Amino acid sequence: MSRCPCSLPRGRFDRVSAFNDIRDYVAIPRVLSLKLSPDASRLVSAVQSLNPDGKSYGTALWAIPVDAEPYRLTRSAKGETQAEFTGAGDLLFTSARPDPAVKDSTDEAPSLWLLPRSGGEARQVAARPGGIGAVRTAGDVVVFASDVLDGEEATEEERRKARKDAGISAILHEGYPVRYWDHDLGPGRTRLFAGRLGDDRLEDVRDLTPDPGDALREVAFELTPDGATVVTTWRVPLPGGELRTELVAIDVATGERRVIFADDAHDFTGPIAVSPDGARVACSRDRHTGLEVSARAELWIGDLATGEGGAHAPDLFPAGLAWAPDSSAVFLVADHQGRRPVFRVPVGDQESGEAVRLTGDDASYLALNASPDGRFLYALRGGVALAPAPARIDLGTGEVADLPSPAPRPEVSGTLTEISATADDGATIRGWLVLPRGASAADPAPLLLWIHGGPVGSWNDWQWRWQSWIMAEHGYAVLMPDPCLSTGYGQQMIDRGWGDWGPRTLADLDAIMDVAVARDDIDADRLGAMGGSFGGYMANWVAGHSDRYKAIVTHASLWNLDQFAGTTDASMYWQREFGAPGSERYARLSPHLALDDIDTPMLVIHGDKDYRVPIGEALRLWWDLRRTNVESKFLYFPDENHWILKPGNTVAWYETVLAFLAQHVLGQEWKRPDSVA
Repeated sequence: MSRCPCSLPRGRFDRVSAFNDIRDYVAIPRVLSLKLSPDASRLVSAVQSLNPDGKSYGTALWAIPVDAEPYRLTRSAKGETQAEFTGAGDLLFTSARPDPAVKDSTDEAPSLWLLPRSGGEARQVAARPGGIGAVRTAGDVVVFASDVLDGEEATEEERRKARKDAGISAILHEGYPVRYWDHDLGPGRTRLFAGRLGDDRLEDVRDLTPDPGDALREVAFELTPDGATVVTTWRVPLPGGELRTELVAIDVATGERRVIFADDAHDFTGPIAVSPDGARVACSRDRHTGLEVSARAELWIGDLATGEGGAHAPDLFPAGLAWAPDSSAVFLVADHQGRRPVFRVPVGDQESGEAVRLTGDDASYLALNASPDGRFLYALRGGVALAPAPARIDLGTGEVADLPSPAPRPEVSGTLTEISATADDGATIRGWLVLPRGASAADPAPLLLWIHGGPVGSWNDWQWRWQSWIMAEHGYAVLMPDPCLSTGYGQQMIDRGWGDWGPRTLADLDAIMDVAVARDDIDADRLGAMGGSFGGYMANWVAGHSDRYKAIVTHASLWNLDQFAGTTDASMYWQREFGAPGSERYARLSPHLALDDIDTPMLVIHGDKDYRVPIGEALRLWWDLRRTNVESKFLYFPDENHWILKPGNTVAWYETVLAFLAQHVLGQEWKRPDSVA
């Protein structure tokens, strides 16, 4: 693969040592996004890399010409993101960098910047007291999201400053939810604004949604090609703390809003894509779950004017969408058999609407961009053994070609193979097996079972946070199975585990583990189990229902289901599956009720800012293990959330996990890592 000649470190990331020394690993640059210019001459990507202090990450935008080497476009201490091309080919992006045109500028919130296609310096074109988030553009129309305090707009900046100066952090809530994943909701609310690009600034900026309440929380939106209409998600509060998400159209000129898709039993959510002819909208329709109603997502395509629509591509959970330039088809990426291929879904009265797979490799694709001439799709291409990088798909031949990347791919060491097993109910359970160099019958490798999160999910792509190749470099084999509740195997795979998390999933894991440990290159006497989120729930379940493993690592894990379901950031979702607090399903499926059967050493890991699985789960688990004398350790991150994101904390995570496994799986003496000394 071609390497970029500019700015990013080279060499060291091609070596095996990138997975041996965790400090080298966290310094690997990462390609995060991909956007194609209107003339299809170049792509732009946000690339994340270590800041000079080595303690944090920053982002910069890179240009990727389709026929030349990448080069860096932006550079600032605050970083840049949300890249969008205007119709003229200029580049819009958001950044909290100070505005050089304003004396003593001390911008803290992200503002909107424009980098001219013809070259020169970027200039700020719009700013808001609450910052600017997602941006969409069509022609000279720009629509963006911003956090806005209730009350008079003219006094918002003053009120924000007064709140800050007074040391007020309190938020008075009158609705649900109050948190989301890793951040508090409020005191501001998301609104959408529209303006037109002028010579120097965004002109005629107006509020399209002056009184949305919480309807635009975590909004996903798109702009029609003529710039006349915004298509956006719109959350509707329901009795009992429930929510429904509709898809609505907002007239950019008048702010008038009308409902496109709405259904009491479904949410209409992102990804969203509007057809180039402006006639249709594609999105994901997600079924509301219940005690006996499992999760289901499907591609929904409907008429923008009438709202008439229908489901397409059954059993494919949409992860990304792009329209063909002639509006004849939707390109879809969705999990499928441990991969994430690209599919083509024809649209029209004469076509069936069945999905046709376009990519036949083992890769996983995201960030689809169709070229205007209909010849190519551009996407990020990755896989379990392949870091994401830009690629071009020839729609005529199906040929896939990797493009020069702004971040070199690290070379993995070891082998990746696919295995499968038959569960006790006859279902096929498949997974990826990572083997370290030299694993053989003469020198079998210890094996780590990694259980994915979700629970509705799949092991099918590169993982920066759960990196199996680090474990392989340290001599471990890693089994990454897709048991019940995994996506990409049809609705029946999700139905099998719905409301039966622990027992059904463990039976599936046992079946594929039996196949793995029967191999002569695996040491069946040295086994460990690890998981995060739902995988952490299962790690806890395994601890209380199996004596197969010598060590268990449980990260961001669910321990007491009844407690979790009432304290998580989205209680309404989980209580649909488990019922009201105190119901039978909590008692049957909560791992904490098997505490007395746990004697496997456990490493508990949790971030204090985790709102999806609140820290109370780890605190309760840790105390329960202490009071019952289970050999255990607790790796606690006061400033991290559901994911461990800071470079130094990532080093501490891997080094502690490796030290714990070395002690209990390999039988070595415990050595406290320097990173947590």
